[in-house]
Amino acid sequence: MARIVLPARQSLPNEEPHESTQVPSLYARALPLRTLASLAMVDIVDSATRSRMMSGIRGRNTKPEMLIRSLLHRRGFRFRLDARDLPGRPDIVLPRYRAVVLVHGCFWHGHDCNLFKWPQTRPEFWRDKVGRNRANDDKVHAALLAGGWRVGVIWECALRGANRDIGGVLTRLEQWLKSDAPSFEERG
Repeated sequence: MARIVLPARQSLPNEEPHESTQVPSLYARALPLRTLASLAMVDIVDSATRSRMMSGIRGRNTKPEMLIRSLLHRRGFRFRLDARDLPGRPDIVLPRYRAVVLVHGCFWHGHDCNLFKWPQTRPEFWRDKVGRNRANDDKVHAALLAGGWRVGVIWECALRGANRDIGGVLTRLEQWLKSDAPSFEERG
């Protein structure tokens, strides 16, 4: 295990030692790196507040979803939002094209890209949660296809970052909507 030793302030050769140069006993000995990390990473809010903050993260009307909706509308596509009568309540439903578009956030849906990193706290909880999300995504995709819908998935990483090509994403989405292909996926 890596250890870090924190040095004490040194007195100058002609200087008398001062009480401020005395190092507290916590820092006088070598500390495990994990201990230092836990000291530096203390949460500033209690668990109830953190839970309330995390539950406030939206599942609808996210920035990537609003961007896709706006761009589709500008190109003349008309759609329904959050259709409760369809499996998984798809983000965008285009009845004229018998197609749905799901805009997935890379973290919540466990996408294998640079925007997704496993949280360091409570890793078993997050692996279970993201695993359930992935399983639900697969069930919803299969149910929509079985119901005669065409399914498009746009990942958040296709719309964010230095290498994003939003115009290209929209062009490929438009081509898919006008085609007969059953599935479409856009990744970053």
